[in-house]
Amino acid sequence: MNGLSVAVVGAGANGASIGADLTNAGITTTLIEQWPAHVERMRESGVTVNMPGRSVNTPVRVLHFCEVATLREQFDIVLLLVKAYDTRWAAQMIEPYLRMDGFMAGVQNGMTIDAISDVVGTPRTIGCVIEISSTMYEPGVVERHSGPDRSWFAVGDAGHDGEGAEQVRGLLAHSGTAELVDDIRSTKWMKLISNATTLAATASVGLSVSDSLKLPELRRFMIQAGQEALDTALATGHSIRPIFGLTERDVEDPATVVETLLDTLVGGFTLPHTTTTVLQDWTKGRRSEVGNVNGYVLEQSAEAGLSAPANQALVDLSREIEQGSISPSLDNLAYLLERRDAPQRRVS
Repeated sequence: MNGLSVAVVGAGANGASIGADLTNAGITTTLIEQWPAHVERMRESGVTVNMPGRSVNTPVRVLHFCEVATLREQFDIVLLLVKAYDTRWAAQMIEPYLRMDGFMAGVQNGMTIDAISDVVGTPRTIGCVIEISSTMYEPGVVERHSGPDRSWFAVGDAGHDGEGAEQVRGLLAHSGTAELVDDIRSTKWMKLISNATTLAATASVGLSVSDSLKLPELRRFMIQAGQEALDTALATGHSIRPIFGLTERDVEDPATVVETLLDTLVGGFTLPHTTTTVLQDWTKGRRSEVGNVNGYVLEQSAEAGLSAPANQALVDLSREIEQGSISPSLDNLAYLLERRDAPQRRVS
């Protein structure tokens, strides 16, 4: 591993944290990031990762996106940690600097495998599931709620057999428990189910994941959204796979899978004040990944002839929040329940 040259494209909270872990492990790592103030702060004073019980400052090599065209080197492995909706163009930007025998891994939410393989080809594409809880509001400073001892990854080839998945797994093992899986697409669907359950629903009411679950009506709504995603996954030919360190026995009953994932996530990977990436984006006035999560469930469920009214409600509400017409609030729970029970319409 020490002989590899790695690029981390998208050095936000998760990317900067993983990049620091790789750097501290002695791996030649370049962080590539688009937030100018964050790039400058990391150049000046490294990246500081605050975790429960400890804080680590790491000097890192970092480039701004606009400096990529000045590179004269190529990377063995590229880890993409940009937002799901930025995957294709970010992959195109960095592809000229990926070795012909190198690999690109989407360490992201959403079903980004095909977007990456369209750019670099299936033989060079690695799928990945990530579970890290972290936030970043100050340039150069990551608040990582789940340290390496409470972070989890699954890695698998996108449709080929080779050494790429094992190399990526070995890299990510510096940041948490990293497992090889033989069906990465189904495994990514399982994470999508978890995200469809938690991300937008808890963000819509402006609460942490833990506090959101204290609202019985919201918890039931969240489980419905997750069940719609699970039903869609099964209807589109995917299988239930254990994630978050669970076993096959833990997820053998489709009727309890969603609740098992939810309780495992909250119990093992979040802190009482942990908010989702969607609420963090909305707090910063940014576009979220709801379209790549709940919106993707909507698209796939429609193709399978299923309905997904809870996911429809989340997409509708998220659009209004991102357009600025409403804000995250407890009042939005009534909105979600009303929209869920209204006649469903497909949103493009």
